[in-house]
Amino acid sequence: MKWKNPLLLLLGIGVSNVGAWVYLIALNLIILDMTGSPLALSILYILSPVAALCTNFWAGTFIDRLNTRKLMIFLDIIRGILIFILPFLDSLSLIYSIVFIINIANSIFEPTSMVYMTKLIPKTDRQRFNAIRNFINSCGFILGPSIAGFLFIIGSPNLAILLNSFALFFSAMIILFLPNVEDKKIDSLEEKVNLTLILNDGRKILSFSKTNVYVTLVYLLFTGISVFMTALDSLEAAFATEVLSLSEGTYGFLVSIAGVGIIGGSLVNTIFAKQLKINVLMGLGAFFTPIGYLFFAFSNDFLWASIGFFVLTFSLSFANTGFLTFYQNNVPVDIMGRFSSVMGILEAFFIIIFTALIGVSAELIEIRPVYTIGSLLFLLLGVIINFVIADKSNRKLYVSTSLNTD
Repeated sequence: MKWKNPLLLLLGIGVSNVGAWVYLIALNLIILDMTGSPLALSILYILSPVAALCTNFWAGTFIDRLNTRKLMIFLDIIRGILIFILPFLDSLSLIYSIVFIINIANSIFEPTSMVYMTKLIPKTDRQRFNAIRNFINSCGFILGPSIAGFLFIIGSPNLAILLNSFALFFSAMIILFLPNVEDKKIDSLEEKVNLTLILNDGRKILSFSKTNVYVTLVYLLFTGISVFMTALDSLEAAFATEVLSLSEGTYGFLVSIAGVGIIGGSLVNTIFAKQLKINVLMGLGAFFTPIGYLFFAFSNDFLWASIGFFVLTFSLSFANTGFLTFYQNNVPVDIMGRFSSVMGILEAFFIIIFTALIGVSAELIEIRPVYTIGSLLFLLLGVIINFVIADKSNRKLYVSTSLNTD
């Protein structure tokens, strides 16, 4: 494979990812400074899955019928403009409204970019590409907060917000230089989008799911990983500061150790991409990620907490690389946008329910037992995933052959 276009795409991913971290941290500080309320921050986090619920049932219909490259450019520009506006707003309700629209754009961009990447990258190179992508994302995990801190010193959170706006404009410019990957010229919707078309698309996804039960089951199980991680991560800061009595600075260092873990895991994935089988990556990641959470749940000091953080993020990079490659290889690219959008509805729904449940439980009981029970249930999911992917009759789905042809 010629790596010019994939590397250009990775550059765009890297820039926007760093910007996203800067934006997230800065927006948290702006909201906290305006309100002084942790509840206001919680609302900020709930806006994302709510936006997904409002978007995903129709987004896939558009994604699979539009030019994905042009749609990505459009969404980057829209997000850049909206984020540029945020620092000039002094109304909390207006900020929430703009962030909600940004989250809607995010919900459309993610499956769109996945469709584009699947078409651009030959199936034999997807595992290595996904490993490099995870590595770049993990670098953003470390660089983003560091850049945000520097910008806070020389300027303010508002300056950091503006930086992410320009990062998105830069990402749009990079995508402009990438090739079209559509099999035919797609510049507009050939079919009139209405409720009937959306329902027909839903039936098509249901038909695919019934025909490919195993692929759908694996996808849903790995969606469960995202649900558990989001819910448990919502208690992370409180666990570190209230249960372990870590200072804010020490907690920040703990987070950076998590970044080192995911960078290490991504490097291993990249170097040994040809040797590591997809099912091995998925199995190891699904089992050892909750093990890392359990280390953290039972920790009493910084050392064991940092070991837990390193183990969970190192393992997560294996799960991410394996699952993304499995997904790209076994979901037809012509329905990929609709499939991920429909599944995203379920994911968003369970994230809202489970995060709320674990938050209320921690409030009524105590943080550690709730976090520990959640981690044990997460481990049970990891064991179930390993049993499912060990099924030898479906072994062909984990090699470099797929429903997607290049």
